[in-house]
Amino acid sequence: MHLAHYLGLLHRSQNDLADAFRAVRLGHPREPDLYGVCERLAAQCRDQARRLEPFLRRYGPSAPEEPERMHGTLFSGARRGALGLLRDLHDLYLLATECEVSWALIGHAAKGARDEELLDLVRHCGQETAVHLLWLRSRMRQAAPQALVVQAW
Repeated sequence: MHLAHYLGLLHRSQNDLADAFRAVRLGHPREPDLYGVCERLAAQCRDQARRLEPFLRRYGPSAPEEPERMHGTLFSGARRGALGLLRDLHDLYLLATECEVSWALIGHAAKGARDEELLDLVRHCGQETAVHLLWLRSRMRQAAPQALVVQAW
């Protein structure tokens, strides 16, 4: 059953997203709203990864060998300036989208496996991830005019 591989992919993606939220917060200290929001979202991502661990143990032993190139790097550190912030938010959005899609696919697998406990986790965490995406879209819209139109001096 390849479900274990997708659980592993999601676990890693959630931890990567948590690290990226913290890196963006630290990389843009002049953006006061990022401090609290990014910390809260990073904590939620870590919690989601932690809550996946019992399912990794449940499905891991029966997993076949992992296919090649299951994992990729989508964020490599915070950039500087207004354009850097916009691009960092864009990268966070891509990471969060990877998590959202993975939650959806795992949800379908959980239905097929009749795993109500996993399905409950998918519902809860999928909703949290949807909120992350809403905030990121809103924050990108807020940052775009400054980054793309206002000339840097």
